Amino acid sequence: MTQFVLVAGAWLGSWAWRDVEPDLRAAGHGVHPLTLSGLADKRGVAAGQQTHVQDIVDEVERLGLREVVLVGHSYSGIPVGQAAERIGDRLAHVVFVDSSVPADGESFVSGWPDGRAGVEAAIAAGGGFWPSPTPADCEGQGLTEEQIARFVGGSTPHPGATLTDTAVLARPLSLLPATYVKCLLDWPEPGPEVAELLTGERWRLVTMDTGHWPMFSQPRELARILLDAAGTDA
Repeated sequence: MTQFVLVAGAWLGSWAWRDVEPDLRAAGHGVHPLTLSGLADKRGVAAGQQTHVQDIVDEVERLGLREVVLVGHSYSGIPVGQAAERIGDRLAHVVFVDSSVPADGESFVSGWPDGRAGVEAAIAAGGGFWPSPTPADCEGQGLTEEQIARFVGGSTPHPGATLTDTAVLARPLSLLPATYVKCLLDWPEPGPEVAELLTGERWRLVTMDTGHWPMFSQPRELARILLDAAGTDA
């Protein structure tokens, strides 16, 4: 049995995977959506980036999971990528869903050369938190009005330190068995760091004709991709 550990991106918690979970469970697998510290139902808990890495490792170890498929969306690709190498032989596969990927000594905002100052200014203005998105931030991402309302209504400010702290990797990310899911409405091509990883033998690319939040816009299609990445049949 595959054990899916699902980690949503900035502002989101375990609730974001609600529409993805049923198809994974129906296929006979374990499903473990995770809220990271400082977000959603864990709001108010102090968190840096390594807190989020440890959240993921602790969940895998607490539940005694094996044959783990770690799924990281958006920001959460950074802690998921670090946690993947720390859970050792418990790991079966990693899926990065339209996400950032960790680079040793680099942060989430390191990959935003044009927008870094804006993100850091927003964190400072938000008292150490990246403010929650507005409906305007969701335009052009393939979401219905109802999906936008659900996404924005459930979002909570994101702990700023997790975005500015730097990643720690003991070995090259290219050694992980990984699938990268590119959502084409958000941007048609993977970034250069992901493109380089995709030249390796252990990484493969899958595309989705939707925006940056496919767990809302195309949950069943995303579930099929996760099942395929795990080497299972939907």
